[in-house]
Amino acid sequence: MERVTVTPTDEMIIRDSKEKCIRQGINPELPPVFVKRYTKGELKAQLNKYSEVIEVIDFFVNKFLSSVTGNPILIAISNDEGYLLAFKGDPTIIDIVRQVGIKEGVQLSDEVGTNAISLCLSHQRPFQLVGEDHYHQILHHLVCCTAPFYKDEGRQLLGSLSFMTDLEVAHPHLLPLLCTIADSIERELLLRQGNAQLRLLNQILLETNYLGVMITDELGTIVNINENSVKMLRLERELARPLLGSSVFKLKDIGSYFERVIMLQEECTGREIVLERQGSVEYFMLDVVPVYDVRGSLSRVIGSLRNITEMKRTEEVLRNTEKLVFSGQLAMSIAHEIRNPLTTVKGMLQLSHKNSQLQHYDLIMSEVERMNLIVGEFLILGKPQAVKCKAERCGAILQEVVSIFEFQARMNNITINREIRQDYEIECDRNQIKQVFLNLLRNAMEALPFGGEIEIMLEVQEGFQVVSFTDNGEGMSPEVLQKIGEPFHTTRFNGNGLGMMIVKRIVSSHRGQVGITSKLGEGTVVEIRLPLA
Repeated sequence: MERVTVTPTDEMIIRDSKEKCIRQGINPELPPVFVKRYTKGELKAQLNKYSEVIEVIDFFVNKFLSSVTGNPILIAISNDEGYLLAFKGDPTIIDIVRQVGIKEGVQLSDEVGTNAISLCLSHQRPFQLVGEDHYHQILHHLVCCTAPFYKDEGRQLLGSLSFMTDLEVAHPHLLPLLCTIADSIERELLLRQGNAQLRLLNQILLETNYLGVMITDELGTIVNINENSVKMLRLERELARPLLGSSVFKLKDIGSYFERVIMLQEECTGREIVLERQGSVEYFMLDVVPVYDVRGSLSRVIGSLRNITEMKRTEEVLRNTEKLVFSGQLAMSIAHEIRNPLTTVKGMLQLSHKNSQLQHYDLIMSEVERMNLIVGEFLILGKPQAVKCKAERCGAILQEVVSIFEFQARMNNITINREIRQDYEIECDRNQIKQVFLNLLRNAMEALPFGGEIEIMLEVQEGFQVVSFTDNGEGMSPEVLQKIGEPFHTTRFNGNGLGMMIVKRIVSSHRGQVGITSKLGEGTVVEIRLPLA
């Protein structure tokens, strides 16, 4: 059998509320006793929270009160928990209810007794108590009407608005009138919320750091423009006359796009425009879109301009990188073909030297070794090695590299000093990191043709193992330093310029960083930063 839900009537709700008051032992002959009330600080905080709501209520209430001059009507505003926030209306009746104890800050709950505010908020519907509907006898000569008001299109209860007046002068349509005022308040709050969001979006759009924004009306008259647009379009000369209120069609760089959108009412998006500025070329991406009102009529036209010059330059770099990759592959294939006969030549030279005294053998072998080294670096350049990472101690790898160079360093009157402040594990390919350290030590030694010192220091900074190589050698000029890492750029008579390029490539593949500082006559510092394991 289907159960039928009966919606309680106002009379049933009022009767149940009075019975509850009797069970609670509330004396109807005494004034109501308010159990809960805000402190001055809490009331001030609530008034600040509801300031906009009270401002809107004031507007509609004042219009209503001006039409009922001379009638003793009190209007009370409460929050969603039934705490009274403010009174409006006739001063005489406000003083009377305050003497009874109904003041700003008290809570009108069911613990006080049967009252319209508590019933309205608990059932979330308008309520009216007439005369003896009130539990307390002191209120039997009053009519109290209360209507709830909401925000977010009725999704969240904000509070209540109440009318209180003498029973003898009460109008029968007081509650419907109150509900109409509450509806008007909700619509105004919703409108203000929408306007605030539009203002915020407009502000965000106009104040963005990277977009030039221009807004016109349906006739092409500029109604708003931000500083970025002025800078991008170089409109400083136009500022001699007001830009706002002028026609966008007069702007030669973008006016035609706005004209097309306004006349044909079609979007113009993703248009790349090129502007020449004092010998330099800048690239921009332009979007011009129409905005329609609720009736479908053109209301606004919004144009946004984005500088894509850097993106175009990056595309050029990528194209050059592709060329370099192709060159590397070509170099690798050539190097591979050279290495095979080179190995044969080297073997035959060594064999010939055993059987007879080959003239200039040391010089020939030295040049063959240098050719072999160049071919090896070409192979590394053309075919990046797969990184096989595992946790390794940076200090242990460095020790192996230094041990290789120590004898040669002593022969060249070079002192290698190591300072290990912090030695942590890093995720790395051991052989590739050894190659980095070998190249850097070799560069440092070549910078000290007459002897000197190389300082190596290990420490940890901001999640990176930092390894720095410092020499007190010849140093480099800013012009040379700027080109370090470019292929085939070298300051050594027998160098090939691939060493630092390989260092940077390996460190980059390990998600690390390379930093170089140098001064002529003072030396060079190379800092390698590798992420900790």
